Amino acid sequence: MKIFVLNCGSSSVKYQLVQMPEKEVLAKGIVEKTGMKGAGIKHKRNDGTQVNTDCEIPDHNTGIQKVFEILLSEEYGSIKNIKEIDAVGHRVVHGGEDFIGSVPVNAEVIKTLEKNIDLAPLHNPPNLEGINAINKLLPDVPQVGVFDTAFHQSMPPFAYLYGLPFSLYEKYRIRKYGFHGTSHKYVSKRACEVLGKDFYKTKIITCHLGNGSSIAAVKNGKSIDTSMGLTPNEGLIMGTRMGDIDAGALLFVAAKEDMSIDEMNRLINKESGVFGISGVSSDMRELEEAAAGGHERAQLALDMFHYRVRKYIGAYAAAMGGLDILVFTGGIGENADKTREAVCQDFEFLGLEFNEEKNSGLQGKEAVISKDNSKVTVIVIPTDEEMAIAMDTYYFLIPKFQDDF
Repeated sequence: MKIFVLNCGSSSVKYQLVQMPEKEVLAKGIVEKTGMKGAGIKHKRNDGTQVNTDCEIPDHNTGIQKVFEILLSEEYGSIKNIKEIDAVGHRVVHGGEDFIGSVPVNAEVIKTLEKNIDLAPLHNPPNLEGINAINKLLPDVPQVGVFDTAFHQSMPPFAYLYGLPFSLYEKYRIRKYGFHGTSHKYVSKRACEVLGKDFYKTKIITCHLGNGSSIAAVKNGKSIDTSMGLTPNEGLIMGTRMGDIDAGALLFVAAKEDMSIDEMNRLINKESGVFGISGVSSDMRELEEAAAGGHERAQLALDMFHYRVRKYIGAYAAAMGGLDILVFTGGIGENADKTREAVCQDFEFLGLEFNEEKNSGLQGKEAVISKDNSKVTVIVIPTDEEMAIAMDTYYFLIPKFQDDF
């Protein structure tokens, strides 16, 4: 079965063509700057053949159509007929409380996604554009929606509710939803596969660290808590997002600076985080370079990031009554050995014995980075959200696998 995976952002479309159940990526790429000047497609086939095209791409429908043209081309293609695509899996950011797992896309699902646009105004609209594009281009092909929020729907109410009047939850469904769920599910399961552990009898903390970062507590196969909330702003300090903050501080700043809602939204999403603290960059590599050169605020930003990660790990170990596996993933988690080392310091009380030698220089590879005698296994697992979407799509469409959901 050939599954086409779509991950539609506001101005980009990531995609993969995956052969299942072999999990072979036949081709992958990205449509960049949709609706903007300088638009184009970067495409790579599994044999290494690549093509970069510059072309006008006014919308997602046009971009996806041009991707299909490349997939069918004699020089760069991977299929000879569009009918070889058996299914399409979509990354959908926000499913609200309506979806606890992946679902086949139909008119009712689309209506529900439209209802949830208020919860993810920057993400759900382009996700819907991708679905509508496939409805036009491949009307008879089954589609599956895979939600960032679905894995975290197993959180108990005492973990996901805020201390606001309950009437606001009833009226607007204001609560913690969490994000990166597809990644947290994938890497926690993969870690258990690598280590020979039973996913449904293991206590795992997954650290998805990148420009957007989140941590999840996964106990016996279920997410019981996660750091992101109603929006991706809660939790860790991130590249340009502030993370946890006293809500009163925002009211204080808004009053002092006479800020509108839009101005405050920009402050907390685009001008804060390690970028706002350091004044240097939102990129960890640049912060580490600046800190090594004596830049005090760059070092402060790094210290704050590491501290927040450590604090959540400690909190989630307490919430689960212990910890068996600690997973690092995401652009920072997979590649920043100094960050992993800083985060794992002084966790001996949990039985975590870190191995600096195994960790040093490790980038983008699966590897255990704790000592052999460590009670808590620390492991790096590169995330692959597109493959996770392909797996969910395949397993959902094949009846004998549906017990997995």
